[in-house]
Amino acid sequence: MSYLFVLIGSLLGICGIFSTRILLRNRAVRRFVRSVKQRFQLAEERGAVLVEETRAPKPRKNPRASAIEMQQIRTIVRDAEKAFSIQKTEEAERLFIQALTIQPQAWDVQAQLAKLYLMTQRENKAEALYKEILQHRDDVSFHANLGLAFYRQGKYMEACQSYQEALNRDPQSPDRCAALGRACIAAHRFEEAAPLLEKACVRLSRNIDLLHLLAECYLQVGDTEKAEEVYRRINRLEPYDEEVKAKLLSLTGV
Repeated sequence: MSYLFVLIGSLLGICGIFSTRILLRNRAVRRFVRSVKQRFQLAEERGAVLVEETRAPKPRKNPRASAIEMQQIRTIVRDAEKAFSIQKTEEAERLFIQALTIQPQAWDVQAQLAKLYLMTQRENKAEALYKEILQHRDDVSFHANLGLAFYRQGKYMEACQSYQEALNRDPQSPDRCAALGRACIAAHRFEEAAPLLEKACVRLSRNIDLLHLLAECYLQVGDTEKAEEVYRRINRLEPYDEEVKAKLLSLTGV
């Protein structure tokens, strides 16, 4: 019996010790919280201001590093141009792409690569690049070259749109008129093609190919009188062209 009382007393003593330690710990926590509040209040009284957390700005690119990159790109592009001038197109392509890995947004370099693709009959690649470039650079030659890429792929309606954009930016150019006129003929838009070719022929009056296109265009829209007039212009430039003489005979009935 006495053993039981000793055991119960020991358990109560242990519980008391743990309770005391918990109380002391809670008091220490409360004391710490109060001290923090007091320090915060003192800081406010002294005029301290809390600074909100902000993301650290990204470090700006070192101007010296940028200058080095630009010099690298210029060197690579010169090498690419030299390679292309001696018909080393694969090397030129590799070098242009190397320059773009250094600076992907070098639009002038992209334009040179697109022109390389256009001149090496890779019109689909040229098309993709010119579309990308035109989102950032609005240049008449880019619209014209995109039109040519479309034209060579048989996408004549798209070619008309791109050539029209080029003409809008350079309305006095007979070459822009002629390019759009050819695209309109290919798209069977003869009524639109005729005035464009006529305008081009005013400035390019000795261009026999354009005059033939214009004459055929007038025949397509049924304007035989204007077609005859154009064939007579061709005949004055090339009086020994028997095919043109035959066309005139069929139109005049003489």
